[in-house]
Amino acid sequence: MPSTEQPIERYTGEPSEQISYVYTTMRELSLTFNGLAERDELMPLLDALDRYKVKATFFVPGIRAAEEPDLVHEIAARGHQIENNALDGTDLTELQYNQIYHQLRLTNEILERETTVKPKYIRTRSGSFSDDVRLAAAHLGMEAVITYSINLQSWNGDAASKVEDYVMTNITRGGIIALNTENNPDLLKSLEMVITSVQKVGYSLVPLNRLLEYKHERKPLEQIDGYDAAKINPDYGNAEYEVIYKADRNDKQIALTFDDWGTDYTVTRLLDLLKEENIKASFFLRGNGPERNPNLARAIAEDGHDVANHTYSHPVITNLSPEEIQEEVVKAHQVITEAIQQKPVMMFRPPTGAFDEETAKIVAATGYRTIAMYDVTTLDWDRSNDADHIVKTIMENTESGSVILLHILDGLHTLEALPTAIQKLRDQGYTFVKMSELVDLQS
Repeated sequence: MPSTEQPIERYTGEPSEQISYVYTTMRELSLTFNGLAERDELMPLLDALDRYKVKATFFVPGIRAAEEPDLVHEIAARGHQIENNALDGTDLTELQYNQIYHQLRLTNEILERETTVKPKYIRTRSGSFSDDVRLAAAHLGMEAVITYSINLQSWNGDAASKVEDYVMTNITRGGIIALNTENNPDLLKSLEMVITSVQKVGYSLVPLNRLLEYKHERKPLEQIDGYDAAKINPDYGNAEYEVIYKADRNDKQIALTFDDWGTDYTVTRLLDLLKEENIKASFFLRGNGPERNPNLARAIAEDGHDVANHTYSHPVITNLSPEEIQEEVVKAHQVITEAIQQKPVMMFRPPTGAFDEETAKIVAATGYRTIAMYDVTTLDWDRSNDADHIVKTIMENTESGSVILLHILDGLHTLEALPTAIQKLRDQGYTFVKMSELVDLQS
């Protein structure tokens, strides 16, 4: 670093936010690039982005921008966003605050000189950061330190199918995808795979500044009404509970219920189908899914469906101690509450349907007094059961008040079966309501 640097006192205000994804239910995510490749690598990339009509965000190092200002101008002229990638690729977490500040400041000055736009965001070359990086960014008036939700670098000889599985599994609303432009022989292959995968899911790619425009407010857990509706309670001996397999009614109302968790590709297709059919359903979510992908859980809630509790990690609760059962239920409640920003519907469904009187009391003592079971199960979780089997099982077993168990796991035949099953049920006079409505749950 230049010897003329002036000492800078550590900033004492609030640090800049760290963002690895944007909390939103918009069907958009951002494609971002690190580094500034040589012209013969950069131009094919820009041309490909033009062909796909995709606008991206480029994090550019200050030194490279000073060396190759024409490339920076070209990126900006193609309509892409340009942000701060630090000065020279040095690991900022190894530097003193004074050095970090000057790296970011100099890069901001170079990029603003070349683009007339002051950078708002910083990403280090590796994506790693420290408290001092966040403080220095805030000191310079920058809004956030950006990391990523998908980091797709060199394929390292992996088969295309393996890379595609990784991308498809991790595409989320509000996601941030990172690619390196420098020394990346797989860059154009990766770009094509990302774009086609995003299109397959039904989402679109937008620059980071656009994605952040749709960022939802996200309250801390303790500020959400009902966050403490489930609590650890070792005094479970006399806890009261109700087990519901179906509703006692003769009006031909029934409920579709969906267990577990899946990728955006699967769950978004299901949400679209339910919306097209004008059906509200009930989702019993495994908490570690919304923990990783809160945007998808909130999308389920925003569509007006029940969101309820299916434990945190999907254990068979009859194999757990009382303490472990309650930890699973309460943790799931808290994770889901924070994800959807409201209290879940207070129904609990045990994984695999396994429970007994003692475990029901243990669960009820936490606050979940309704054990929400089902009377129609299609075993759709078994991939050998095809769509015809699922439809046949539903039609042979459904009656007024039925609760139909299905799953949102990836790779099942459930989505294929649902349109036919729904139509056949309607032809027989059935109507669909949420399970909470079917059983008149007082929450």
